[in-house]
Amino acid sequence: MKKITYLFILLPFLISINSCKNEETPDPVNEEELITSVVLSFENNADLSTSTFAFRDIDGPGGDAPSEFDTIRLNNGYYHLTVSILNESVSPALDLTAEIDEESTDHQLFYTVDGADITFDYNDTDANGLPIGLDMNVAVGPSSSTGTVTVVLKHQPGIKDGSISTGESDVEVTFVTETN
Repeated sequence: MKKITYLFILLPFLISINSCKNEETPDPVNEEELITSVVLSFENNADLSTSTFAFRDIDGPGGDAPSEFDTIRLNNGYYHLTVSILNESVSPALDLTAEIDEESTDHQLFYTVDGADITFDYNDTDANGLPIGLDMNVAVGPSSSTGTVTVVLKHQPGIKDGSISTGESDVEVTFVTETN
């Protein structure tokens, strides 16, 4: 009789131990980083001077207005553009550009122009031959113009196809743009 009583007492304990062993471990989640700043550095191919334009919203979406939101002003000519993506809400600031480059098969920057006489050509590609957009060639036409350039970083894990309509936007910034 004592053997049966011990079995009933131990049975729930044995079941709970066994159920713990069969739990599946969840896949690690790739946590999204906060992006507070987008910095565009245009190096003039003719004289190698650099013009830098930034968007900074240090507290992120919502909250306070952006602390810096430059107008892109470029003269006629050809430029080499490099882009920096940052999280400046922490100290020291986190430069996310290298992480985007390392995960380039899952990311692409897109440049949409409206009204400005400026064109963008990709100068970098991922392992699958698709554009990244951290390194660009830029041509500014001879006509004076005013318009906008929208920079969109798309997160496209496993679905990157070179289309701005694929995936989720990690950041989207529209710069007023003036060309001479």
